Amino acid sequence: MNRRSLIKNSLAVAAATAFPTIVPAHVLRGPLAPSNRLNIGQIGCGRIARGHDLPQTMKNESARVMAVCDVDSKRKDLGKTFIESWYRENRPDDKVTVTTYDDYRELLANEDLDGVIISTPDHWHAQPAIEAALAGKDIYLQKPTSLTVEEGRMMSDIVHRSGVVFQLGSQQRSMDPWPQFRHACELVRNGRIGRLTSVRIGLPSDPSGGDPTPMPVPENLNYAMWLGSTPDVPYTVDRVHPQEGFSRPGWLRCEQFGAGMITGWGVHHLDIAHWGMDTEYTGPIELDATASFPLEGLWNVHGPYHVTAKYANGVEMTIDGEYPNGVRFEGTDGHIFVSRGDVAVTASDPNFAGSEAFQTSLTDPDALKIWEDDIRLYASPEQHTNWLDCMKSRERTISPAEVAHRSCTACLISHIAMKLPRKLEWDPVNERFSNDDEANRMLSRSQRWPYGYENIPVLARG
Repeated sequence: MNRRSLIKNSLAVAAATAFPTIVPAHVLRGPLAPSNRLNIGQIGCGRIARGHDLPQTMKNESARVMAVCDVDSKRKDLGKTFIESWYRENRPDDKVTVTTYDDYRELLANEDLDGVIISTPDHWHAQPAIEAALAGKDIYLQKPTSLTVEEGRMMSDIVHRSGVVFQLGSQQRSMDPWPQFRHACELVRNGRIGRLTSVRIGLPSDPSGGDPTPMPVPENLNYAMWLGSTPDVPYTVDRVHPQEGFSRPGWLRCEQFGAGMITGWGVHHLDIAHWGMDTEYTGPIELDATASFPLEGLWNVHGPYHVTAKYANGVEMTIDGEYPNGVRFEGTDGHIFVSRGDVAVTASDPNFAGSEAFQTSLTDPDALKIWEDDIRLYASPEQHTNWLDCMKSRERTISPAEVAHRSCTACLISHIAMKLPRKLEWDPVNERFSNDDEANRMLSRSQRWPYGYENIPVLARG
């Protein structure tokens, strides 16, 4: 047994033995009364938190955001001001005073918190989610779930064993603001386009560029912790986030911290494809891909690309930046295309104007209706609302951890296929490539001490 397998098995055993005594207080007392408030902590106070996660959570009267954490003290303080100002203007009777933290682990130790929202860079998704589950906190996690398949598997396993409520920010599943995605998936599941044969997914792409020139680290930024488990590299603002304002950050375009648009947007659209295909708990069995990568500049995520993925049910999925942004289901009797239309999550989202929200070759109005005896999919009003509702009821969310992990995995192995000029065979049960040792080595990354899930004290003790 190699070192990584030994660590993985040890962590799994440690996690399994740790969970019986780590249970949220609101789980022990049963479902909450409708009038009870859920105390929420916000981890990460950047663009997506301010523009999406916090407003969508705070508008629910069942939630009270009472704590905030960021490794950038400027953003931490602005987050506190943002939340307290929102409550003064919108719910003055709440009189919320936000506690601030520099280290999310100190926030997780706050016994008054019922749940946390994790809106950090991609390389800081899986570990805080694992530690939140170990601390008994319900979790709302921004996508993608993980930087690697290995850490995503660990996260999903630990979340399930802990009993906490988990929701991924794959908000295309919810009715607000995009009811067309659920409707399209229901039509496909009910055979309106006949036997499903193929799925085409169009994603935006990122430009190359970025200035790699080293700069002094701002005094307000704990850069060592911001890097986390990834390698120690010189600071430059184009590698991290703007020091003024909340425009789209440079880390999204650095492979050290994520895989680029194949995971950044891919998780959204592949999640919808899996929903319509009824493959939410599995993945492709074969992948073949091509891609170009920048040869200069700081930003090195993939440029133009083409991915072909085959599934055990016979469906072939293709992903390409040249396709219209959205998901096109093709069957023996027609097709359905679905996208976000003109509705963006934040003002700095990549431009995807021009894609209609719903298109189909079906001409019979009755074929576009969902009838009483048809298959009905999970109906969620809004992603954050669904999470809060499930925190009270202890029911499964619309985007639980294993479903989230599977959609992220399909994206991550597509990225691996972009790197290797050959066809890859994937075993979705064992989550390994059956024909390629080099590809299997790319399912994990080394983790820089003291960060990374391998170094979480309760797990590393074994």
